[in-house]
Amino acid sequence: MKKTFLLTALAAALSIGLAHAGEKLVVGATPVPHAEILELIKPELAKEGVDLEIKVFTDYVQPNVQLNEKRLDANYFQTKPYLDGFNKGKGANLQVGVGVHVEPFGGYSSKWKSIKDLPDGATIALPNEGSNAGRALLLLQKNGLITLKDPTNALSTTKDVASNPKHFKFKELESAILPRVFKEVDLDLINTNYALEAKLSPKKDALILEGSDSPYVNYLVTREDNAHTDAINKLSKALTSQQVKDFINKKYDGAVVPAF
Repeated sequence: MKKTFLLTALAAALSIGLAHAGEKLVVGATPVPHAEILELIKPELAKEGVDLEIKVFTDYVQPNVQLNEKRLDANYFQTKPYLDGFNKGKGANLQVGVGVHVEPFGGYSSKWKSIKDLPDGATIALPNEGSNAGRALLLLQKNGLITLKDPTNALSTTKDVASNPKHFKFKELESAILPRVFKEVDLDLINTNYALEAKLSPKKDALILEGSDSPYVNYLVTREDNAHTDAINKLSKALTSQQVKDFINKKYDGAVVPAF
């Protein structure tokens, strides 16, 4: 009888241990603001039995590749247009989850004080990845610097520039590299997370900047097989909490805007 009780207790303990282990989540994120926001909610998730492991990336490619290969449970760094481009290009089916924030995309210069000062033949650096390139070109068009063949195409490339009256030269680079060429080009179009890492303030330093109506929300992204698990649901709830909203508004002062 005693032996049976001990075996039952051991089995129950093992079952609880396995259930807890099953609540571990490995989430990929870029450093600012994504990883910072995840660090904020990590203690709250721990109280709910979710062990959050944050894997920090400095590029936009590997977080999706590793999620698709099931080396990550989720990632948090990207917009839906960017994800759509990845899914289409790789034949993947990663899923958009909750929308957390918007990072207004901007153009920066160490050489010029106003966008009107850009000289004929100026060099403009911009991202070379999918929707980020299109996003940069749409911002240039919105500010009257170029015209695109399709003014609404979010996936435009430099080959889709129909009119370039000031003969700008385009330097296409990976997003993570753009802050490094800031002093070498006339205008540098940088995603806000990388601008913040480079100590640039979108609110104070950008010559051109997306408005608060930007459609480029940053989402939590999962796979089809785990999109609605208990742990992902808890993570989604924590990412859209009042705690996160207050943190974003206080810490980033308009450089990052809550999307919920």
